[in-house]
Amino acid sequence: MEFGPIWRAAMRNRTGPLLIAVQIALTLAVLVNGVFIIQQRIERITRDTGMDVENIITVQSFGFGEEFDKNESVRQDLEALRAIPGVVAATSTQHVPLSGSGWGNSIKPAPGEDAPTLNGVRYFMNTQAVESLGVTLAEGRGFDADDIEYPEDVGGAPRQVILTRAWADELFPEGGALGKAIYDNLDRPSTVIGILERMHGAWVSYDKLENVMLIPWVIPGRATYYLVRTEPGQRDRIMPQVEETLSRINGQRVVKGLETHEEIKAASYEGDRGMAIILAVVTALMVAVTAVGIVGLASFSVRQRVKQIGTRRAIGARRRDIVRYFLLENWLVTTGGVVAGSVAAVAVNYWLVTRYELERLDPLYVPAGIVVIWVLGLLAVAGPARRAARISPAVATRTV
Repeated sequence: MEFGPIWRAAMRNRTGPLLIAVQIALTLAVLVNGVFIIQQRIERITRDTGMDVENIITVQSFGFGEEFDKNESVRQDLEALRAIPGVVAATSTQHVPLSGSGWGNSIKPAPGEDAPTLNGVRYFMNTQAVESLGVTLAEGRGFDADDIEYPEDVGGAPRQVILTRAWADELFPEGGALGKAIYDNLDRPSTVIGILERMHGAWVSYDKLENVMLIPWVIPGRATYYLVRTEPGQRDRIMPQVEETLSRINGQRVVKGLETHEEIKAASYEGDRGMAIILAVVTALMVAVTAVGIVGLASFSVRQRVKQIGTRRAIGARRRDIVRYFLLENWLVTTGGVVAGSVAAVAVNYWLVTRYELERLDPLYVPAGIVVIWVLGLLAVAGPARRAARISPAVATRTV
């Protein structure tokens, strides 16, 4: 089974093999980059948020009427929500994490214009903030009733804050952020009283997603959100009770936006999920079309060489020799395609990196894609090769 004669025989009718090689090259480029991007999207969607997303209920209260007292309403609401059987904790907040809504914040590890300013997102929360989010408090403590402030506006600086470890380590690379002061752009200090192991903020595509600050404030205005964390398995049962409880306590407000935190997270990652699905479908279709093309080329080759195959069988070629011939011929065409496809895959990734700032392709994806295409080619040609092996030696004695 010499490569030279097989390759020269295939190149006598080179149009079909060349078209299949080009198709294989395109398929490999799409397969490698598509799978790589899909894997990145899956990792983004499934990364650890640090929160007990599966057991959190979110709801919004919007007060109206001249007699509406937001601070008193929040106090009554939290007391009633925490009394519902199956509720672990509840807190007020101005925005819901992972919802795409939040207030950006800039803080410094020291006062002065020369101090580096580092960005993140802040959430104004109440007592039981840590318990309501289901986050892990790595150091320090959460908020108690004495920490809660009721500012007339949000332009001031809180006395105490809780930071995520990611933001604390960025502010103080040497460690020991707990108990230290941080400063806003006006050099007003706040003391770090707690450090969270991990928590995701508002914008899932933000490169500072884990830079989060919790502030013990109930801010002015008529709107507020509540985060209600339930015991595992109790969320769906408690959801209607949350809405009914809030509606019963105070008639001078609208209760809306009752959702699970899972639904909010899913909506934020909808773009990533949609891209992964589209890429998976396109990649699967290209692989299927390539397989069909290989089968078609091999079947056409068998029909064109019936008498040649019969002659080879008549002079002693075994069935497995015929099968091996077509497998090797296909492998040569496939290899030509994957060589060009490997170059195309790297070139496409370079374009994606420079154009859309995607991550560089993991080098292991190219050889893995080559193996997949090789296996695909061998499986696709196996059927036509077996049909060729069943051609009788008697065919050689027939006239055309």
